[in-house]
Formats: sequence, structure tokens, C-alpha cells
Amino acid sequence: MGCPKEYSTKGGMGAALLSDPDKIEKILSTLVKGTSRPVTCKIRILPSLEDTLNLVKRIERTGIAAIAVHGRKREERPQHPVSCETIKAIAETLSIPVIANGGSHDHIQDYLDIEDFRQATAASSVMVARAAMWNPSIFLKEGLRPLEEVMQKYIRYAVQYDNHYTNTKHCLCQMLREQLESPQGKLLHAAQSSREICEAFGLGAFYEETTRELDSRRAEFLARTPEEAEEPAEDTSGVIKMAVKFDRRAYSPQITPKTCLLEWCRREKLAQPVYETVQRPLDRLFCSVVTVAEQKYQSTLWDKSKKLAEQAAAIVCLRSQGLPEGRLSEESLSLHKRKREAPDQDPGGPRAQEPAVPGELCKKPLVTLGSGKESPLEGW
Repeated sequence: MGCPKEYSTKGGMGAALLSDPDKIEKILSTLVKGTSRPVTCKIRILPSLEDTLNLVKRIERTGIAAIAVHGRKREERPQHPVSCETIKAIAETLSIPVIANGGSHDHIQDYLDIEDFRQATAASSVMVARAAMWNPSIFLKEGLRPLEEVMQKYIRYAVQYDNHYTNTKHCLCQMLREQLESPQGKLLHAAQSSREICEAFGLGAFYEETTRELDSRRAEFLARTPEEAEEPAEDTSGVIKMAVKFDRRAYSPQITPKTCLLEWCRREKLAQPVYETVQRPLDRLFCSVVTVAEQKYQSTLWDKSKKLAEQAAAIVCLRSQGLPEGRLSEESLSLHKRKREAPDQDPGGPRAQEPAVPGELCKKPLVTLGSGKESPLEGW
């Protein structure tokens, strides 16, 4: 109940709930009674201390395990001072843990400041948001690392684990902040791929080396037998299953797993894929099974729409067959490779006469580098 943004409040969500204590009590009581897991909530402070204390006491009676308090009113923004006094009054009033929030910049600029903010608010712990986005090394007891070092390490993780470039770009913009108008900031702002982000930070060679290694691992993965790969799994009903979801950001609007699968079926002179989709009444989520050449394929993960569920089923079929699925990152790599090879191709050769097939733009499943054992803070 802390978000003050219009997209939340106009729907009665976020900080808008603070004006409806009855609904707050009903929501929290229902959650506490409906699960054995600890239930927590987050609020902003109200215009008066008395109203704030009355609300948090009512919230505590619902049985929640802890409460986070952003020490600003609904209409206030980061440029307004956070009220440590109000958070402290709440902490002294309640018996459950209070988590202090809102201290970035004014109070929290390095690791030691986190404890100072906790003491100033008498809270049990501290929630850090903006300061952690600006420089994640704020959690190092040894102190902040140089921003350039942090960004370089973050970019390396993003490439190794195939993070979508738009998310990588957003996080880096949060770190650069006032440096966005610098030459490097302008290059970042213009970047439209992970490759271009790496080039903006002098990591072009790292990107090339890492993507080559990823390609090699993908090739090894595709060369395995189904028993070695452990995926896909075929259950007793004869349906091949994988736990996959369709992330529309990773694909072109014109080149999706469904279009890749359809084109492949046409080339192989197979019947058109048939999708059977069901909706689960409890949560209204969808699951789809696609039949290709009398074999059924299904994702074990349910989706919020029929279209997404069908795309996930198509991905299962394509990956189990080692076929391209149309990911943007793979499209960029394939086109880049074609440009390099273009001078050696015969313009009048057979390939030049073949129509472009969307599915041929990518032929690699998702593979990431890294053992999974290394901490993001390790080595700093």
C-alpha cells in the first residue's frame, strides 16, 4: 500500500487503499487466515500521526507478521524529507517488527548509513530501494565500489545469463543518473541490443567471446539425446512437457514460436499444428497442448491468456525438436553472421533464390553461462 503512482491509485490499489481501512482489514485478515505463511504489508504514513497510529494498530490486530513503513505521505515524493519521527512512533507503538523505508539519499548513502537509519527510526530492519538501484554495492560492509566497476560487473552477469537488453538498459540508466548526458550515457540511451550496450562500456570483445561460448554450449545441448538432456520429459499420457513461458519481449511481433512451428510444418509437409487450450476456473489461467505429427506438446506452466499458453506449447515442440523459435537475440546473431558471410555467397546460387523463412532466423535454445554458485557481490 505504498505505491503513490496514478496507475495504481486510480484503480484503488497502492496508496489508495490507505483511505479504506475496512478493506485493508478485510484483505489482511483473509490472507492471514488463508495461509500458514507469514503475511506482511507496507504502508505510507497518513496526514496526522494520530490517524497513522490508529491505522497501524488496526493492521496489527489482523495478525500480520511485520509491517514496512515508508515515511512519506501519499502525495509526497523523494524530494520531500522522510519522517523518521513517525516511523519511530509506529515502532514504539507496535509489538510486531517494523521495517523502515524511504531513507535513500537523505539518510542512506553507504552501508553504515543503513544502521544509522534503523536506529533513528527505532525499527527492526531497513528496506532499501533507490540507493540499491543507484549502486548495488551499498550492501558491502567494506563500502561502496566505484560505479564503473559495478556497472561492468552487472553487464557481464546480464550477458552471461541472457538478461533482456531493455531491463539491462533500465538498470544501468538508474545507476548513471545525472551522467546520462555524458558521451557514455548517450551511447547507452541509444543502445538497442546487448551488443550495443557492451560496446558502449568497452565490453565488445567480452560480448563476442561470451556469445561464442554460449553458441558452443547450445550446440552441445542440441547434440544430446533426450535421455542425456533430461528435457523434454514424456509422461505416461504421451505428452512431451517442459516448464517454459513465452516472454513477448524476447521475440519480434512478426516472428513468434507459433509462426516458426507453422512454417516448419509446411516445409516438412505436415498437417497444421492443432492447439487445444483449457482455462482453470480457480485462477482463470490457461494451458495449451499442441499436436504435431500425432505427438502432443505442453508447457507445465499456466499463462494468463490463451495466446500466451499457445506460444508456450509451440516453444516446447520447437525445443524438443531442436528447431528455431524466433528469439530476437538469435535473430540478431544470425543476421550478423549472414552479413559476414555475404561476400562468399554466389548471388545466383540456390540460397539466393530461396524465400526467407521466419524460423530460420534463430536456431538456438536458451543457455546461460555461470555455475550458479557465485554471489553477485563475490570478488568485490
